[in-house]
Amino acid sequence: MRKAKDVFCAALTGTCLLTVLGIVGGLVFAILSRGWPALRLSFFTEQIRLVGAAGGIFWNLVGTGILLGTALLASAPIAVGLALLGRVYLRSERARRWLRVGLYTANGLPSIVFGLFGFIVFVKWCGWGKSWLAGGLVLAMCMLPTVTICLMERIAAVPARYIHAAAALGLSEAQIVWSVLLKQSWGGLVVGSLLGLARAAGETAPIMFTATIFAGATLPKGIVESPVLTLPYHIFTLAQDSFAPGVDAKLWGSALVLLGLVFSMSLAALPSRLLHHEEAHV
Repeated sequence: MRKAKDVFCAALTGTCLLTVLGIVGGLVFAILSRGWPALRLSFFTEQIRLVGAAGGIFWNLVGTGILLGTALLASAPIAVGLALLGRVYLRSERARRWLRVGLYTANGLPSIVFGLFGFIVFVKWCGWGKSWLAGGLVLAMCMLPTVTICLMERIAAVPARYIHAAAALGLSEAQIVWSVLLKQSWGGLVVGSLLGLARAAGETAPIMFTATIFAGATLPKGIVESPVLTLPYHIFTLAQDSFAPGVDAKLWGSALVLLGLVFSMSLAALPSRLLHHEEAHV
Protein backbone atom coordinates (compact mmCIF):
# COMPACT_ATOMS: atom_id res chain seq x y z
CA MET A 1 0.00 0.00 0.00
CA ARG A 2 2.79 2.41 0.94
CA LYS A 3 4.69 1.60 -2.25
CA ALA A 4 1.58 2.31 -4.31
CA LYS A 5 1.20 5.70 -2.61
CA ASP A 6 4.85 6.51 -3.34
CA VAL A 7 4.40 5.61 -6.99
CA PHE A 8 1.22 7.69 -7.20
CA CYS A 9 2.87 10.73 -5.59
CA ALA A 10 5.88 10.41 -7.90
CA ALA A 11 3.62 10.12 -10.95
CA LEU A 12 1.53 13.11 -9.81
CA THR A 13 4.66 15.20 -9.22
CA GLY A 14 6.05 14.26 -12.62
CA THR A 15 2.75 15.13 -14.30
CA CYS A 16 2.67 18.54 -12.61
CA LEU A 17 6.27 19.18 -13.62
CA LEU A 18 5.64 18.24 -17.25
CA THR A 19 2.49 20.39 -17.30
CA VAL A 20 4.34 23.45 -16.01
CA LEU A 21 7.25 22.88 -18.41
CA GLY A 22 4.80 22.46 -21.27
CA ILE A 23 2.99 25.70 -20.48
CA VAL A 24 6.21 27.67 -20.04
CA GLY A 25 7.74 26.10 -23.14
CA GLY A 26 4.64 26.94 -25.17
CA LEU A 27 4.72 30.56 -24.05
CA VAL A 28 8.42 30.89 -24.82
CA PHE A 29 7.96 29.30 -28.25
CA ALA A 30 5.05 31.62 -29.05
CA ILE A 31 7.03 34.73 -28.08
CA LEU A 32 10.16 33.51 -29.87
CA SER A 33 8.40 32.60 -33.11
CA ARG A 34 6.46 35.88 -33.28
CA GLY A 35 9.18 38.19 -31.97
CA TRP A 36 12.22 36.88 -33.82
CA PRO A 37 11.42 38.58 -37.17
CA ALA A 38 11.57 41.99 -35.47
CA LEU A 39 15.07 41.50 -34.08
CA ARG A 40 17.33 43.56 -36.30
CA LEU A 41 20.24 45.80 -35.38
CA SER A 42 18.09 48.85 -36.03
CA PHE A 43 15.54 47.54 -33.52
CA PHE A 44 18.13 48.02 -30.76
CA THR A 45 19.68 51.27 -32.01
CA GLU A 46 16.70 53.38 -33.10
CA GLN A 47 14.11 55.21 -31.04
CA ILE A 48 10.37 54.63 -31.22
CA ARG A 49 8.51 56.15 -34.17
CA LEU A 50 4.92 56.18 -35.46
CA VAL A 51 3.39 55.17 -32.13
CA GLY A 52 5.45 52.00 -31.99
CA ALA A 53 4.82 50.89 -35.56
CA ALA A 54 8.35 51.87 -36.61
CA GLY A 55 11.72 52.46 -35.05
CA GLY A 56 13.17 50.49 -32.20
CA ILE A 57 13.58 50.27 -28.45
CA PHE A 58 16.91 51.98 -27.81
CA TRP A 59 15.68 54.48 -25.22
CA ASN A 60 13.44 51.82 -23.69
CA LEU A 61 16.51 49.68 -23.01
CA VAL A 62 18.40 52.69 -21.65
CA GLY A 63 15.53 53.68 -19.37
CA THR A 64 15.08 50.12 -18.11
CA GLY A 65 18.79 49.98 -17.35
CA ILE A 66 18.64 53.29 -15.45
CA LEU A 67 15.77 52.07 -13.28
CA LEU A 68 17.41 48.70 -12.58
CA GLY A 69 20.75 50.30 -11.74
CA THR A 70 19.06 52.76 -9.38
CA ALA A 71 17.09 49.94 -7.75
CA LEU A 72 20.24 47.88 -7.21
CA LEU A 73 22.21 50.76 -5.71
CA ALA A 74 19.32 51.63 -3.39
CA SER A 75 18.43 48.11 -2.26
CA ALA A 76 21.84 46.48 -1.77
CA PRO A 77 23.04 48.51 1.26
CA ILE A 78 19.66 48.22 2.99
CA ALA A 79 19.57 44.48 2.30
CA VAL A 80 23.01 44.07 3.87
CA GLY A 81 21.89 45.98 6.96
CA LEU A 82 18.66 44.00 7.33
CA ALA A 83 20.42 40.68 6.80
CA LEU A 84 23.03 41.48 9.45
CA LEU A 85 20.28 42.69 11.76
CA GLY A 86 18.38 39.43 11.37
CA ARG A 87 21.36 37.10 11.70
CA VAL A 88 23.81 38.92 13.96
CA TYR A 89 22.50 41.85 15.93
CA LEU A 90 19.00 40.74 16.92
CA ARG A 91 19.46 38.58 20.00
CA SER A 92 15.82 37.66 20.42
CA GLU A 93 14.62 34.72 18.33
CA ARG A 94 11.12 36.20 18.40
CA ALA A 95 12.39 39.44 16.88
CA ARG A 96 14.25 37.51 14.21
CA ARG A 97 11.11 35.54 13.42
CA TRP A 98 9.06 38.72 13.07
CA LEU A 99 11.67 40.19 10.74
CA ARG A 100 11.51 37.09 8.53
CA VAL A 101 7.71 37.21 8.55
CA GLY A 102 7.83 40.85 7.53
CA LEU A 103 10.22 40.12 4.67
CA TYR A 104 8.19 37.19 3.36
CA THR A 105 5.02 39.25 3.63
CA ALA A 106 6.58 42.15 1.73
CA ASN A 107 7.85 39.72 -0.90
CA GLY A 108 4.30 38.52 -1.47
CA LEU A 109 2.72 41.95 -1.78
CA PRO A 110 1.30 42.79 -5.22
CA SER A 111 3.57 45.16 -7.09
CA ILE A 112 0.70 47.61 -7.53
CA VAL A 113 0.89 48.29 -3.78
CA PHE A 114 4.48 49.49 -4.15
CA GLY A 115 3.44 51.55 -7.14
CA LEU A 116 0.67 53.30 -5.21
CA PHE A 117 3.03 53.92 -2.30
CA GLY A 118 5.58 55.45 -4.66
CA PHE A 119 2.91 57.56 -6.32
CA ILE A 120 1.70 58.96 -3.00
CA VAL A 121 5.13 59.51 -1.43
CA PHE A 122 7.49 60.36 -4.28
CA VAL A 123 5.22 61.72 -7.01
CA LYS A 124 2.77 63.68 -4.83
CA TRP A 125 4.30 64.29 -1.40
CA CYS A 126 7.89 64.86 -2.55
CA GLY A 127 6.67 66.62 -5.68
CA TRP A 128 8.97 64.73 -8.06
CA GLY A 129 6.27 63.92 -10.59
CA LYS A 130 7.16 61.03 -12.86
CA SER A 131 10.86 60.53 -12.22
CA TRP A 132 13.48 57.88 -12.86
CA LEU A 133 14.56 58.16 -9.21
CA ALA A 134 11.03 57.52 -7.95
CA GLY A 135 10.74 54.47 -10.19
CA GLY A 136 14.13 53.16 -9.14
CA LEU A 137 13.27 53.50 -5.45
CA VAL A 138 9.94 51.74 -5.95
CA LEU A 139 11.65 48.87 -7.77
CA ALA A 140 14.21 48.76 -4.96
CA MET A 141 11.36 48.17 -2.50
CA CYS A 142 10.03 45.39 -4.74
CA MET A 143 13.35 43.54 -4.85
CA LEU A 144 14.55 44.30 -1.31
CA PRO A 145 12.90 41.24 0.36
CA THR A 146 14.41 38.85 -2.21
CA VAL A 147 17.91 40.27 -1.81
CA THR A 148 17.68 40.31 1.99
CA ILE A 149 16.35 36.77 2.31
CA CYS A 150 19.04 35.34 0.00
CA LEU A 151 21.77 37.13 1.94
CA MET A 152 20.34 36.05 5.31
CA GLU A 153 20.31 32.42 4.21
CA ARG A 154 23.88 32.67 2.99
CA ILE A 155 25.04 34.24 6.27
CA ALA A 156 23.31 31.44 8.18
CA ALA A 157 25.21 28.89 6.05
CA VAL A 158 28.65 30.24 7.04
CA PRO A 159 30.30 27.47 9.11
CA ALA A 160 30.37 28.29 12.82
CA ARG A 161 34.02 27.24 13.00
CA TYR A 162 34.97 30.29 10.91
CA ILE A 163 33.35 32.60 13.44
CA HIS A 164 34.86 30.75 16.41
CA ALA A 165 38.31 30.86 14.85
CA ALA A 166 38.02 34.59 14.22
CA ALA A 167 36.85 35.19 17.78
CA ALA A 168 39.75 33.09 19.10
CA LEU A 169 42.16 35.33 17.20
CA GLY A 170 40.79 38.32 19.08
CA LEU A 171 38.68 39.92 16.34
CA SER A 172 35.87 42.16 17.51
CA GLU A 173 32.27 41.55 16.47
CA ALA A 174 32.47 44.27 13.83
CA GLN A 175 35.68 42.78 12.44
CA ILE A 176 34.10 39.32 12.33
CA VAL A 177 31.09 40.71 10.47
CA TRP A 178 33.24 42.54 7.94
CA SER A 179 36.09 40.05 7.48
CA VAL A 180 34.26 36.73 7.87
CA LEU A 181 30.50 36.91 7.49
CA LEU A 182 30.26 39.42 4.64
CA LYS A 183 33.31 38.05 2.87
CA GLN A 184 31.90 34.53 2.93
CA SER A 185 28.37 35.66 2.06
CA TRP A 186 28.88 37.93 -0.93
CA GLY A 187 27.47 35.21 -3.18
CA GLY A 188 24.12 35.51 -1.44
CA LEU A 189 24.06 39.21 -2.23
CA VAL A 190 24.91 38.51 -5.88
CA VAL A 191 22.25 35.81 -6.23
CA GLY A 192 19.60 37.85 -4.45
CA SER A 193 20.40 40.93 -6.51
CA LEU A 194 20.16 39.05 -9.79
CA LEU A 195 16.89 37.39 -8.83
CA GLY A 196 15.51 40.69 -7.56
CA LEU A 197 16.55 42.48 -10.75
CA ALA A 198 14.95 39.73 -12.83
CA ARG A 199 11.69 40.38 -11.02
CA ALA A 200 12.01 44.16 -11.17
CA ALA A 201 12.82 44.13 -14.90
CA GLY A 202 9.39 42.77 -15.75
CA GLU A 203 7.34 44.97 -13.43
CA THR A 204 4.90 47.39 -15.02
CA ALA A 205 2.49 48.46 -12.28
CA PRO A 206 5.07 50.11 -9.96
CA ILE A 207 6.65 52.26 -12.66
CA MET A 208 3.63 53.26 -14.73
CA PHE A 209 2.54 55.57 -11.91
CA THR A 210 5.96 56.85 -10.95
CA ALA A 211 8.62 56.75 -13.64
CA THR A 212 7.73 55.91 -17.22
CA ILE A 213 5.94 57.28 -20.25
CA PHE A 214 5.37 55.77 -23.68
CA ALA A 215 7.37 58.15 -25.88
CA GLY A 216 9.30 61.41 -25.86
CA ALA A 217 11.88 60.75 -23.12
CA THR A 218 15.62 60.25 -23.51
CA LEU A 219 18.26 60.64 -20.81
CA PRO A 220 17.06 62.18 -17.53
CA LYS A 221 18.04 65.80 -17.04
CA GLY A 222 17.26 65.94 -13.34
CA ILE A 223 14.98 64.38 -10.78
CA VAL A 224 11.73 66.34 -10.90
CA GLU A 225 9.48 65.52 -13.88
CA SER A 226 12.19 63.42 -15.49
CA PRO A 227 10.59 60.17 -16.71
CA VAL A 228 12.20 57.46 -18.82
CA LEU A 229 11.04 54.95 -21.40
CA THR A 230 10.92 51.32 -20.31
CA LEU A 231 10.36 47.95 -21.94
CA PRO A 232 7.49 46.70 -19.72
CA TYR A 233 5.39 49.83 -20.18
CA HIS A 234 6.21 49.88 -23.89
CA ILE A 235 4.86 46.33 -24.25
CA PHE A 236 1.83 47.13 -22.11
CA THR A 237 0.90 50.18 -24.19
CA LEU A 238 1.42 48.46 -27.53
CA ALA A 239 -0.73 45.54 -26.41
CA GLN A 240 -3.54 47.73 -25.06
CA ASP A 241 -3.75 50.94 -27.04
CA SER A 242 -2.09 50.69 -30.44
CA PHE A 243 -3.79 49.28 -33.54
CA ALA A 244 -1.45 50.64 -36.20
CA PRO A 245 -0.25 48.21 -38.89
CA GLY A 246 3.14 46.67 -38.12
CA VAL A 247 2.79 47.05 -34.38
CA ASP A 248 2.45 43.31 -33.77
CA ALA A 249 6.01 42.56 -34.82
CA LYS A 250 7.38 45.36 -32.63
CA LEU A 251 5.23 44.18 -29.72
CA TRP A 252 6.43 40.59 -29.86
CA GLY A 253 10.00 41.67 -30.52
CA SER A 254 9.95 43.84 -27.39
CA ALA A 255 8.46 40.98 -25.40
CA LEU A 256 11.23 38.67 -26.63
CA VAL A 257 13.93 41.15 -25.61
CA LEU A 258 12.40 41.51 -22.14
CA LEU A 259 12.10 37.74 -21.81
CA GLY A 260 15.76 37.36 -22.76
CA LEU A 261 16.77 40.02 -20.23
CA VAL A 262 14.89 38.35 -17.39
CA PHE A 263 16.06 34.87 -18.38
CA SER A 264 19.71 35.94 -18.61
CA MET A 265 19.70 37.46 -15.12
CA SER A 266 17.98 34.42 -13.65
CA LEU A 267 20.45 32.13 -15.42
CA ALA A 268 23.41 34.21 -14.22
CA ALA A 269 22.29 33.65 -10.62
CA LEU A 270 22.45 29.86 -10.98
CA PRO A 271 26.26 29.31 -11.14
CA SER A 272 26.87 31.55 -8.13
CA ARG A 273 24.14 29.81 -6.15
CA LEU A 274 25.50 26.35 -6.98
CA LEU A 275 29.08 27.39 -6.21
CA HIS A 276 28.27 28.68 -2.75
CA HIS A 277 25.96 25.74 -2.06
CA GLU A 278 28.94 23.44 -2.63
CA GLU A 279 31.20 25.62 -0.47
CA ALA A 280 28.72 25.43 2.39
CA HIS A 281 29.09 21.65 2.46
CA VAL A 282 32.88 21.63 2.38
